[in-house]
Amino acid sequence: MNRKRSVDTHNLNEVRTRFDNWRRSRHGKQRIPDELWLSAIEVARRDGVNPTATALHLDGGKLKRRMVAADSVIGKAMPPTFVELMASHTVGSPECTIELEGRNGKLRIHWKGATAADVVGLSRALWDVAS
Repeated sequence: MNRKRSVDTHNLNEVRTRFDNWRRSRHGKQRIPDELWLSAIEVARRDGVNPTATALHLDGGKLKRRMVAADSVIGKAMPPTFVELMASHTVGSPECTIELEGRNGKLRIHWKGATAADVVGLSRALWDVAS
């Protein structure tokens, strides 16, 4: 499976250097910063979990768990790329009044909530009866 490289993709040597610098400058038993974990996850997606964990001196299981967690967060946080919005042109509920006049009298229909498709359907039905 081919993965597209993003513009900010880190290569393994850059990430290894960043981990080495962090390990030299940390105080005590500090946790690995999220920024470094994210870089390691990005490399692991491209190069594999075990080679990345070995090169960066990380626990492979923990790297894999963080990858899965990052994937689930990304999947939930991603906004939709396309949203279709069907807007009504009327402010309130659409209404129409239909008046018919024939030999036997008049018929007046006042219809609330009618759509154009509803009016077309009624018109066809009435036309068919009259013809």
